[in-house]
Amino acid sequence: MCTVLPVALMRTKGLWLSVGRVKMRYVTDIEVRTAQASEYDAVQAVFGAAMMFEVTPDELGQQLFEPERALVATDGGEIIGSTRALTRDLSVPGAVVAAAHVTGVGVKSTHRRRGVMSGLIGQQLREVPEAIAVLWASEPAIYGRFGYAAAAWGTSYEVDLHRVGPPTGPIRPGELGELSADEALKELPRILAQMQQVRPGVSDRSELRWQKHLQDKPDDRGGRTALRIVAHRDETDAIDGYALWRGKMVWGQTGPAYEVHVEELVAPSPTAYRVLWQHLLTMDLSAKLGYSYAAVDEPLLQLVKTPTALDRRLSESLWVRITDVRRALQQRQYAVPVDVVLEVTDDLIEGNAGRYRLTAAGSSVSCERTDDAPDLSLSVAELAAAYLGGRPLAEFATTARVTEHTPGSLNQATAAFRWPLAPVSLEVF
Repeated sequence: MCTVLPVALMRTKGLWLSVGRVKMRYVTDIEVRTAQASEYDAVQAVFGAAMMFEVTPDELGQQLFEPERALVATDGGEIIGSTRALTRDLSVPGAVVAAAHVTGVGVKSTHRRRGVMSGLIGQQLREVPEAIAVLWASEPAIYGRFGYAAAAWGTSYEVDLHRVGPPTGPIRPGELGELSADEALKELPRILAQMQQVRPGVSDRSELRWQKHLQDKPDDRGGRTALRIVAHRDETDAIDGYALWRGKMVWGQTGPAYEVHVEELVAPSPTAYRVLWQHLLTMDLSAKLGYSYAAVDEPLLQLVKTPTALDRRLSESLWVRITDVRRALQQRQYAVPVDVVLEVTDDLIEGNAGRYRLTAAGSSVSCERTDDAPDLSLSVAELAAAYLGGRPLAEFATTARVTEHTPGSLNQATAAFRWPLAPVSLEVF
């Protein structure tokens, strides 16, 4: 069944329409509707063109396509814009919850600046059944307009292996071993699920998604070796941590200077974490290591002798948009007891606006609408930024984006929303 944008869109060319703070210029004959299963290639082509990458055949990608969760914009029957939501779970403070993983947002260059993307994103956010939506923002300036906010910071490392001084200590025979892709499909999902119990921001993977994550097409290697999967086993011979990595042969003027590229490292066990990093930081003939999905409080800094050899770059990673304030606040846990009335504004989803009394103590959490006077006022974006526990609400009071009405309520709410470990997202989806 097709869903069409407001009638105003279908009328005269050049009409301006405001949706919240977003002013959009709509044109005639643009229709937004649900995608069809047969349109996967066309949807990918639009996204690929917008992101300037070459689209190649992808059987697993087609199997993972959820047409009922994809919106397309068409002009005269031609698909000229798209956005998709993936059905996945996400770890949040104290819980693992359903989260719409938004991806594939793009508009053909011939149809830019006409409000097409605004129409797609707005409709998607009003329709997703999950209480939160998350994405990686290729252009951060776009998504802040729609109530998204950066809720997790990622750290990229470029490591000088000649200077870093990795963890030392013996590695007993049998602690480390390589896995085949088939072995990894059986063993690694359990480790990722354990990681979700430790840190917010970690997305789950279905069996099919794991297959795609581990598929190793030569064209996708970027000049590096085939994917290598190394796992650590504990004293009972059970796998308790793994790393996915590739190498690259590089020769300098003085000899070999190979590069180690770590694609993923998941090790909830402290021993596994230490041993895996010891292995990766001591590769023979290697001079440099890169890793792009570290947490802002990554424990690696504690293990090496020369932290300055870890050249770090901090950037926004996971963005959050709260689509149902009451459900979203009720489905996570809080670090300390809290009882606060929040007055929330939302220019895009009118049903979100209003006052909510949030009370929490231990595993007991309640969030209900109220007419009581507010303790704090903020928009849905500030709430989203603090949702994963990685950014303090008080950060936004300094710019008046959070207003305290009851003295002490800001400190109380800030302490409650924070979480002991920073959120981390392990992949761009």
